[in-house]
Amino acid sequence: MTAASAPIPQAPPESPEIQEIRELLKARRFAEAADKAARLVTAAPTHRDGLYMLALAQRQQQRLREALATLEQLERHHPKFSRLFQERGHCYVALKDAPQAIAAYRRAVEINATLSATWSMLEGLYRMLGDMRNAAFAASQVATLKALPPPVMTATNLYCEGDRASAERIVRAFLLEHGDHIEAMRLLARIGMDAEVYDDAEVLLAAVLERMPDYTAARHDYAWVLLARNKYREARAQLDRLLASDPANRDLRTLRATATAGLGEHENALELYRKLLREAPAEGREAADLHLSAAHALKTLGQQSEAIEEYRAAARARPGFGDAYWSLANLKTYRFTDAELAQMQAAEGAASAAVVDRYHLCFALGKAHEDRAQYAESWGCYERGNALVRAASRYRPEPVELNTANQQRICTREFFRARAGYGVASNEPILIIGLPRSGSTLIEQILASHSQVEGTQELADIPRFVLELQGREPDLENPRYPAILADLPGEAFVQLATRYLEDTRIYRSGRPRFIDKMPNNFRHLGLVHLMFPNAKVIDARREPMACCFGIYKQLFARGQEFAYSIPDIARYYRTYLELMEHWDRVLPGRVLRVHHEDLVEDLEGGVRRILEHCELAFEPACVEFHRTQRSIRTASSEQVRQPIFREGLDQWRQFEPWLAPLRAALGDALERYRR
Repeated sequence: MTAASAPIPQAPPESPEIQEIRELLKARRFAEAADKAARLVTAAPTHRDGLYMLALAQRQQQRLREALATLEQLERHHPKFSRLFQERGHCYVALKDAPQAIAAYRRAVEINATLSATWSMLEGLYRMLGDMRNAAFAASQVATLKALPPPVMTATNLYCEGDRASAERIVRAFLLEHGDHIEAMRLLARIGMDAEVYDDAEVLLAAVLERMPDYTAARHDYAWVLLARNKYREARAQLDRLLASDPANRDLRTLRATATAGLGEHENALELYRKLLREAPAEGREAADLHLSAAHALKTLGQQSEAIEEYRAAARARPGFGDAYWSLANLKTYRFTDAELAQMQAAEGAASAAVVDRYHLCFALGKAHEDRAQYAESWGCYERGNALVRAASRYRPEPVELNTANQQRICTREFFRARAGYGVASNEPILIIGLPRSGSTLIEQILASHSQVEGTQELADIPRFVLELQGREPDLENPRYPAILADLPGEAFVQLATRYLEDTRIYRSGRPRFIDKMPNNFRHLGLVHLMFPNAKVIDARREPMACCFGIYKQLFARGQEFAYSIPDIARYYRTYLELMEHWDRVLPGRVLRVHHEDLVEDLEGGVRRILEHCELAFEPACVEFHRTQRSIRTASSEQVRQPIFREGLDQWRQFEPWLAPLRAALGDALERYRR
């Protein structure tokens, strides 16, 4: 059966309430439609179609500010619903605010390029403003849509309505039958972006742009994918190209600021965010997001008081903004006021709270109660937050454990002996590995205080190489990696090492050594050894109960999907120990193990041991690490700007009444971690 003749999946049937509201709108009985939609939204505050139709009815009644407020609520829960932005554009047209209307319409067609009526509105607005270049482009999009194959149009609309599985089936069938098609390829890339299959999306979008270099929407997607893959330099180059023809585009400017921050240029990023803030509305999602980004840059630069003010401004700009409160909590040294605690509790309990806001608030409340020694309340908040994140996660422990078993099977002593001399002789990289919340940032700050060492960040290059070696559409039950390491010639590892040094050079300022603090590189030490047999590796390790509880109460910006349930965390810790024991057997002496508790108890002795392993001369600045001024991006950034403290070693014991399942799940890891 061909794609053209395949039955087209239908959207789920509308509820009787929505059908009734739709009929009232068709009959132009807007007051009745608004009343019924409002009642539906009161009962179900996140109902997408109810909110959309309420806004539409409000606009038709000329209640434009109410309509915009309804659309703001809709965006909190359904930020990728293209028709909400189309409706926002209609509201701004009614308000005679052409720039805001254009911004809304552009966002709508970025999400769903098949909105022909929106392109027509854009064409008219551009012509009214005398922007004939963009008017011509909008007109060309209308013409393109008229010629778009029905399967691609159907798949795009299904995708934009949230039925990605049906959309993917149709567009893949269409491409198999018809070969390359620009819109079909871009749609498949966007489906891949949603599924976080960024490598496939990057390849597809690069192919689209090779065929149509002036397709700005596809180039925007391409820049976004490059950012998602931590290819900040390449992303900024794409954004600069887009901004050359559209210098006022706020979305592009915001993404460019993000790329600039990703490259470690935090002062420049901060200035970009501040300029955007000066031009933004004082309230709303955009202002809140910009204040948050500016605060992150300030935090990284060590300007804590200024960061706090920006985080508070983000919370004021969008009440209930969970990430703003969590970011304050994540400073670790901030203490919430009674008023802030009450605001967080009210926001977390609100029926209209988006899930993402709710779990951010749960983690922030957990920290707030913990700081007040209200441990039962704190545990309840951490438990709710973790449950919300875990429910939305696709994490499975089996692939991680299979990788561990395969590393043990492939990467034997004989395997490495047969490959002696592989890779590049450089000792420039110093890798700090281990689990999150294990004290790795402290070790990084100690080393980065040395005159010969550059502190960079958690570099994504080795995980990206692993993804390349796994190949597209990896078989999780029988993965190519790490078995493929046995098939690669020595030159392949030289090429990877050379790429690594070249790609990471942008984070460095000329010091001869540099740190890569990506913790999960412990899973890939075989690859690291074949690339850099002389690189120094430090395993930051912490007592299991303290480490695992530290992970459980930490909300990570991305990755670390194992971190949101006690069984998953304990299982991952045990897998980490198993794999590190293997590396110790097959690469004896390769890894220096630094126990966090030992470093805290004997700082100078620990510093000397770390420097000796890295073949660096002792420098007193490494002991006075808290005086070092540098950018720090991790959750411990504020803690390592203070002298070392011992009080944190046993903080987990305040929660011991609830941690029996963790202790049981860790089992003999409670003793094995000292080996």
